[in-house]
Amino acid sequence: MELVRDFRSTWRGVLFALAVAVPAWLLGRRFEVVGGPVFAILIGMALALAVPERAAEPLAAGVRFTSKKVLQYAVILLGFGLNLSQIAQVGVTSLPIIVSTITTSLVVAFVLCRALGVPGRISTLIGVGSSICGGSAIAATAPVIDADDEEIAQAISVIFLFNVIAALVFPTLGGALGLTNEGFGLFAGTAVNDTSSVTAAAAAWDGMHPGANTLDAATIVKLTRTLAIIPITLALAVWQARRARSGAAEGEDAGFDLRRIFPFFILLFVLASVVTTVFALPAAVTAPIKELSKFLIVMAMAAIGFNTNVVRLVRTGGKPILMGLACWVAIALVSLGMQHVLGIW
Repeated sequence: MELVRDFRSTWRGVLFALAVAVPAWLLGRRFEVVGGPVFAILIGMALALAVPERAAEPLAAGVRFTSKKVLQYAVILLGFGLNLSQIAQVGVTSLPIIVSTITTSLVVAFVLCRALGVPGRISTLIGVGSSICGGSAIAATAPVIDADDEEIAQAISVIFLFNVIAALVFPTLGGALGLTNEGFGLFAGTAVNDTSSVTAAAAAWDGMHPGANTLDAATIVKLTRTLAIIPITLALAVWQARRARSGAAEGEDAGFDLRRIFPFFILLFVLASVVTTVFALPAAVTAPIKELSKFLIVMAMAAIGFNTNVVRLVRTGGKPILMGLACWVAIALVSLGMQHVLGIW
């Protein structure tokens, strides 16, 4: 009976998010440098301004469900796109650079959080999104730190801005710096935030350098970065649990529950990766699951956009953009610097 009640309260909002996700998905396929999630957030925001409050009320429960639960389901399915043995073989050479860039971004976000007074959850999402894999990392991290929809939308918007700049500028910058094909593959894979923008930058480089074939290398490096979702989210979960336990000990939160805080969906994400690796699932099996995962992320972002106060987002956007810029520049410099130290560039 409870399942029936949940369905009755959520189906309208879920169907609404699905209806927004379809055109956003198609636009994202047409304009990959922007991507479906960004189009979904923008359309959702526009509809939030246009739809009267009375008409939006029946959608609220389903929109909340989509922005939270569907987002977690998308992250779980994302694990089927990670063959751990393939990543271990190809991505191991990029590991020192990946660790350095992730550490740099998180440190920069932490310092600027204190210096600029940016809210902690937004800072975490921007730091993680910049250093790991853009929207996917934000999707995985947001439920762990209990970020609200406006914080997710703000972080996604910041990441998107620098994704576009990187995809447009980095191929020319790499040529001006004299990067080798291997060097640019590492640069794109470690210094560009989102997978679609990594693909766009690497494809542009290959177009400028016939026969370079950096696209595959950059993608593998990017997938290796994606694995950092696991330790980062688990570390954040432990931190959240300690805060909640401390609050419970002081009588501030008598309802402390580890099951509510711990990101069990991340364990399912890991299990999906292990299944893909152990059973060597072919692309014919994993490719549709990966596409479904991406579509569910677009669907969740449509719900998040619909739940976002655009006016407040614009009014408070300056400091997060500055933080995103600092993380982006720092990652690019460290990526190039580590290549120079390791003798790759």
